[in-house]
Amino acid sequence: MLDEPYRARMRRFPWSVLAIGLALMLVGWSAIARADELADAARPLLPRQIVWSVLAMVAMVALSLPNHRQLQRLSLPAYAAAVLLLLAVYLFPPINGSHRWIRVAGFSLQPSELAKVAFVLMLARCLMYRDNLRGARGLLAPLILALIPTLLILKEPDLGTALVFLPVCFVMLFVAGARWADLSKIAACGLLAALPLWTQLSAEQKSRVTALFEQSAPHARPIDDGYHLHQSKQMFALGGIWGSALAGDAVDDPAAYHLPEAHGDFIFSVIGERYGWWGAAGLLALVLLLAWRGLAIARRTIDPFGRLVAVGVVALFVLQTLINTGMAVGLLPVTGMSLPLVSYGGSGLLAHAAALGLLLNIGMRPGYEMAGGFEARRRRR
Repeated sequence: MLDEPYRARMRRFPWSVLAIGLALMLVGWSAIARADELADAARPLLPRQIVWSVLAMVAMVALSLPNHRQLQRLSLPAYAAAVLLLLAVYLFPPINGSHRWIRVAGFSLQPSELAKVAFVLMLARCLMYRDNLRGARGLLAPLILALIPTLLILKEPDLGTALVFLPVCFVMLFVAGARWADLSKIAACGLLAALPLWTQLSAEQKSRVTALFEQSAPHARPIDDGYHLHQSKQMFALGGIWGSALAGDAVDDPAAYHLPEAHGDFIFSVIGERYGWWGAAGLLALVLLLAWRGLAIARRTIDPFGRLVAVGVVALFVLQTLINTGMAVGLLPVTGMSLPLVSYGGSGLLAHAAALGLLLNIGMRPGYEMAGGFEARRRRR
């Protein structure tokens, strides 16, 4: 016979979160298949993504099993390992001028993706019992934890991924009790400090920002980074309301459907072309629903560590979705940001599935085991 705590955990299992995660993976499969079709790929990427999805599901289940105490103990080793891996990328030859991957025996690992999950765990551990957040001194340690991976990832260089850590840190700090006024002052100082950073950016990184504000003549195709953005917006226009899945291809010119990084950074544009504006809106609705369910789990959790991890995971998904989709439609600079659980990529898929596993874990264990045990909790009801 199953013990009562286990049965109680299964009754609290957030099936909606799991269903949304699987739905996002399936949308990704469909979009990657369409990208393979448009690129007429000799070696399609969909079979690889399916294999990575199976491994991602294993990671999701693995992180949903341990209790909160075990996750707390693992947070510091996980963060330290992530930092070491971010340093280890320089032991391997660069790819396209960037030190982002560790390649061993044909296997590639992008440590910056895994660092995001390790950072959420470590920051939650740092903030869970901190009572001096209402002042600059108490905010120093959390900000250092965020700056270490940020600076290492900027050095690779990978501007898109580096942009994630500080905003996630600010959200978790606010939930932990930091004052909005203090966070606003730090953000203002950070923006001022970023101005000299502009001079340190490479010409390619600068062009990704300036391309957002450059207007091209009608029917003209820009070059370089402007070409990426032009083709991305054109894919949305070709999709129309219903997309090619229902209405068929809008034009017969294969060049019109050419989109660099269609499997990864610009997967949202492929979804817009295939399923139209309704399909793109449906994907955003799934992410919003995931955020709503994640915040409901955080609100119900009495354990501060679990609450902060849940908020961090939600912030991670929402922030990456906003950056990726904003980039695809021309509202934000092209920075190279994957769409969680949708874009092609093994490291990113593993990392976001692991983050979803943390959310499932917290949904099943809203602090009961750490607050006097299940029986004590039940007697207090």
